[in-house]
Amino acid sequence: MEVVDHYGEALAEHSAFRESAGVLDLSFRSRLCLTGTDGRRFLNGQVTNNVKDLKAGEGCYAALLTAKGKMQSDLNIYCLPEVFLLDFEPGLSRAIADRLEKYIIADDVQVVDMAPHYGLLSVQGPKSSAVVSTLRPGFEPRGRPMEFSAASVPGIGEIYCMNQPRGAVAGFDLFVPAAALSAVAEQLITTAKEVGGRACGWQALEMLRIEAGIPRFGADMDETNLPPEAGLEGRAISYSKGCYIGQEVMARIRTYGQVAKSLCGLLLPDVLDALPRKGDKLVHGDKEAGYITSALASPALGRNIALGYVRRECHQPGSELKVRCAGGDQAATVVGLPFQAGRRERRATDHP
Repeated sequence: MEVVDHYGEALAEHSAFRESAGVLDLSFRSRLCLTGTDGRRFLNGQVTNNVKDLKAGEGCYAALLTAKGKMQSDLNIYCLPEVFLLDFEPGLSRAIADRLEKYIIADDVQVVDMAPHYGLLSVQGPKSSAVVSTLRPGFEPRGRPMEFSAASVPGIGEIYCMNQPRGAVAGFDLFVPAAALSAVAEQLITTAKEVGGRACGWQALEMLRIEAGIPRFGADMDETNLPPEAGLEGRAISYSKGCYIGQEVMARIRTYGQVAKSLCGLLLPDVLDALPRKGDKLVHGDKEAGYITSALASPALGRNIALGYVRRECHQPGSELKVRCAGGDQAATVVGLPFQAGRRERRATDHP
């Protein structure tokens, strides 16, 4: 799938996210709807979070697992009247639809691809609410993450506005009728410019995400990972909702022990010839200890940082590792997530 990388000034776009408002076209992402009278019960038996208690206007973050507990996707799930909307990473619509349809036996459930009908725009930044509110007089975006509201806009149709921060700032996703996508995007960009914002691309969004320590499916987690390895327990897993595919594995992990590796933040040297690449190995002493998933020269933190999986025996904050790169070994210090501006972790060899 294609997405605009930047509009000529990625750092300025990143600043817009942090200081005012940036407008993104996320229509490359996948969108499915579940319809039918059994949709709520069926979906609750498929995903890791509690869907059955969602009210219209509410949503949750969840994962879709195999019977062995490995991830097939993460999902933003929104409860519309009589419909569940699923938003997830690009290129997975067919695979996720096939997975869901495999388990529809005698259920009244239909899986519908919404991408041809609705596009997805996003406004991120501290002034995002003010920008979104201009779509219709009196329209107020919802104030809690994963909650949403709908607005009928003359000449456009029904727009769904989801409270969906995609970094460590406020943010909203807007599902917009496909025929009106360009007009709404132009209106949002015009309003964003009035408050010091601008149109933004993928590069700035990835900066924002990595700085917030948020894993992305396809980059920092994939089909080889268990959700607890990526730190998703608090956001994506309900341990009291009852049965779903992969639930037994999640329950055993919670009851009997920790996972073998965990996604961690890593501080890298301030001066580097090149950032590490995805898959570069982490070493502790003379033993392999994990691998890099994402890396960034962070404008907000003023540090070189990375996300990576670190084995349990050395993932404590302050642990000193090395990254084995093509240009030679680099030092790396384990830190907790999210990253904190100005933080310097005490090295394991430092005196108190």
